[in-house]
Amino acid sequence: MIANYHTHTFRCHHALGTDEDYVTSAIANGIQILGFSDHGCMIGPDYLKPDMRMRPELLPDYMYSLRMLREKYADQIEMHIGFEIEYYPKVFDDLIPFYRRHGLEYLILGQHWIGKENTPGEGYRCFRPTDSEENLRIYADTVIKGMETGLFTYLCHPDVIWYTGPDEIFEKYMRKIARRAKELGVPVELNLHGIRSHRNYADPRFFRIAGEEGCQVIIGYDAHDPHEFYEHENVEKGLQIARESGIKLLDTVELVRL
Repeated sequence: MIANYHTHTFRCHHALGTDEDYVTSAIANGIQILGFSDHGCMIGPDYLKPDMRMRPELLPDYMYSLRMLREKYADQIEMHIGFEIEYYPKVFDDLIPFYRRHGLEYLILGQHWIGKENTPGEGYRCFRPTDSEENLRIYADTVIKGMETGLFTYLCHPDVIWYTGPDEIFEKYMRKIARRAKELGVPVELNLHGIRSHRNYADPRFFRIAGEEGCQVIIGYDAHDPHEFYEHENVEKGLQIARESGIKLLDTVELVRL
């Protein structure tokens, strides 16, 4: 792998290490392009700012630190500064000018929740098993609407939703996502964090569909610890899923600039 666009920092409250640790570890492991995309701050009701994401007051420090590191290591690695965020339609249009004012370069779409923007305490967290077709339908419709904004560089862990119902229902909605991603030219991510953490993703069922639909696919470390750039066995597991799915992986992606 020569590029990784999915890198977190301690500011999301569940990642380890300093910003510089990630940069030096990436360089040591042959990464030529490094994108930071921490869990992005939201503006709006407090329940949109849980402990899993950066709070707005930390955004200036995030930008300053990564800009300084980009300058310091300019002769060793190409760096970009972005966010991973959910698509919440009620706040999305206000977020974009806020991010632009701070100089953020790009966004990746990572839909960890559905229905979360309506009432505090409601919503479904996609890491939890569900056999609800309605949850799967809402998830698919939400990420498709997010991709249709044209403001996301790629869709990360598209298979994050842990659907335990019939395979034919899973395929119905995952194919809908894959087909629309192909039509829009939005790459989808084969996520190494799910492999590393023994989660339900990366799901070979989804990547078989992605291969059949001709999706563009990029591997993402989804790094929450600088040492994860040294875990080459997880890269090999991701490559094996890609090979078995008939997918030709992208080495790099073109950033959708904010």
